[in-house]
Amino acid sequence: MLTAGYAYANQISQISEFPQHEGTARDLQPVVQVTPENTPASTEEKEPPIELTVIDKLLNEPVYSPFRREGTVRDSTRPVYVITGEEMEAQGAKTVTEALKFLPGILPDGTVGTEVNALSGQFIRGSNSAQVLILLDGRPINELGSGGFDLSEFTTNIVERVEVLPGGGSTLYGSDAIGGVINIITRRPREKVTTQAGVNFGAYGLNQQTINSSGKIGDIGWVVGYNRTQAENNYPFSIPEANFQGTRENNDVLYNNFNVKLETNLSSRNTLTLSTLYLGKDQGVPGGVPIPEPLYGQGYFNLLTESDRKYTDQVLTDLTWNSKLGNGNDSLLTAKVYADFLNTRFDSRNSSQARYDNRQASYGLQAQHSWKFTNNQTLVYGFDYRNVSATNSTFDFSVDTKTVTYDDNISQGALFARYEINFTPSFTANLGLRQDFSSLTNGSFTSPSVGAKFALTDSTTLRANYINNFRAPNLFNLYANGGSYVGNPNLRPEKGDSHDIGIDQKLGDFGLLRLTYFNNTISDLIAYNFAVPVATYENIGKVRTTGIEAVLNLQLANNIYAFVGYTANEPQILKSTNSAEVDKELRFAGADSLNAGLSYETSQGLYAGILMHSLGTYPINNTNTESLPGYTTFDFKMRLPLSDNLILTGSVDNLFDQRYQLFPGYPDGGRVFQVGLSSTF
Repeated sequence: MLTAGYAYANQISQISEFPQHEGTARDLQPVVQVTPENTPASTEEKEPPIELTVIDKLLNEPVYSPFRREGTVRDSTRPVYVITGEEMEAQGAKTVTEALKFLPGILPDGTVGTEVNALSGQFIRGSNSAQVLILLDGRPINELGSGGFDLSEFTTNIVERVEVLPGGGSTLYGSDAIGGVINIITRRPREKVTTQAGVNFGAYGLNQQTINSSGKIGDIGWVVGYNRTQAENNYPFSIPEANFQGTRENNDVLYNNFNVKLETNLSSRNTLTLSTLYLGKDQGVPGGVPIPEPLYGQGYFNLLTESDRKYTDQVLTDLTWNSKLGNGNDSLLTAKVYADFLNTRFDSRNSSQARYDNRQASYGLQAQHSWKFTNNQTLVYGFDYRNVSATNSTFDFSVDTKTVTYDDNISQGALFARYEINFTPSFTANLGLRQDFSSLTNGSFTSPSVGAKFALTDSTTLRANYINNFRAPNLFNLYANGGSYVGNPNLRPEKGDSHDIGIDQKLGDFGLLRLTYFNNTISDLIAYNFAVPVATYENIGKVRTTGIEAVLNLQLANNIYAFVGYTANEPQILKSTNSAEVDKELRFAGADSLNAGLSYETSQGLYAGILMHSLGTYPINNTNTESLPGYTTFDFKMRLPLSDNLILTGSVDNLFDQRYQLFPGYPDGGRVFQVGLSSTF
């Protein structure tokens, strides 16, 4: 999305380096329908970099999430937005949270700060973070204990690309996809043995080192990497509402992330891939400045914490078998088994003097068949299973006792199918259906979908989609019994109905406009109900969000590119036990976002750009009596190849030192800089 020249030229250059010979693991990826528009040039010999138009770059971008197989943006009836690893490098994005900053359709701003370790929040089409499904290479990793997944855990050195699919995805992926899907695609082995090492230094103690090795010898390929990121984040800040001025303390972080991927060709038509990630993070939790007014407002109970700490260690492992069936290339069987272990510990040493532990073990299976059984018809169908057990407990140091908040498990299974037919070269339609089964009393759900796109002319394409989505309640909602929180085992799933219509308009050969109008309704919303004798979670809410997603990409001149992305959200509360909330705007989810950029890029990898990120005013409570003002920041990004093997990167974010709050009493980091050097050999 961000860049339009050098990144794609680099991709084409890499394709030319790695010929696709029969029997390589690269051949065994899910089927892509090849058309004259996306057929690559001959790759028998390394070719010079190719300059492609901005339209080619965007529409030929590979994506997986709209199809549950490999395809391109051009093939999808759904709006889908992508950021590549090359673009992340140009931006200086250290985590996936930072990488999402300039994409349309999503409000990715951290909810408690802008530093590298800030807790990530993703708001898509009126949904919250628990209603956005996070995928890792196409399989779910959301926490079913408390919901959501913190994308600041993922450092970008492991990432090939990130896909954002707004509008839900329950038909293909099941629960938690009411607002949309974010799919993190990790790097795959290169054909040529390559090692890349890099260092990065920046403001407030930023110190990052990465090393990655990738290659293939015979039938064995590998990717092995390590990322160490450290920062103090001790920036000065002020909160005028509290008459406070000081330095951010206890805000340090240390990442230690490892990744290993091994890929082997079992035969000319079968491949096996083992992937393991370890994500470790040790960070201070600085808290927020108390806001005295309004009384009992959103920031009233904040507390600055000088010794609170949070520790996370997560292991994400999967084993994938791909097999081409028959004698051609249009039938692919894929089986994946995975096991994840997510552990979080929070030590509170200021007020509560307690330790909070959250542990989750997840085991799953995905089996699917992608079959192009005629020239114009494709069927993807399969079976999913996931079992998650989670324990949440509190140890009170003052009385030396441990209280278990919940200790339970959820089993989920599903059958799904997606059928796609090209009636004519101009008209494509798809139908999807998924039946989920759950160990929860009310956890089963049926999710249909339908989509179509029609090319009116070579320059104008119309598209429309409907998806029925759901989110099963998490274990905290169901079984919490600690402190003031009481679970409700009779909760129903949250339900979502997502509609969108859009147009993709080519502007000559120099630009592409993608415009989408959407209507997303979420009913049976789960919220804490204080208006009953024993306060507990209930299905008490309904929200309808309407809005637009618009993105314009232009090639203004040779090597000069521009983009503008706009997301408008209007989430209206239709039902609530609090009458004062009805017809009001849902908190946090209603901000309008405007992103823009102007860049100079070459096929040799040079990049220099000015990027703007602007967020409008948004309410922070559902009665809309409190809100935070909007803000606009400008960033400068640079990538300079010093030689064939040495690259210098640099950035200055928030050039004009715009200060703002993303939550009352929690400041941004102000102007920051970083500079990095990487070598490939």
